[in-house]
Amino acid sequence: MDQKLLLNIGFGSSVVAARVAAIVSPNSAPMKRLKDDAKDEKRLVDATHGRRTRSIIVLDSNHVVLSAIQSETIAQRFEALNESEETNKE
Repeated sequence: MDQKLLLNIGFGSSVVAARVAAIVSPNSAPMKRLKDDAKDEKRLVDATHGRRTRSIIVLDSNHVVLSAIQSETIAQRFEALNESEETNKE
């Protein structure tokens, strides 16, 4: 059975790492539009738990996930997951 690795995006929330298409900072105007469009189309998942949005995670299903963890931190966690998966395959 293929194991689904979960990427911790903070405060007890996780996404399936294999479904992550992008991890971006929410500060630019295009990212704000992306978030607003996803909200209008009911594709937005708010995992900030009431905190300030510090990263936006785009999934391959075109869903947009908001997180209160810095995008750099989530990217490091994502990279660590991928490295551990590669070492487990060997």
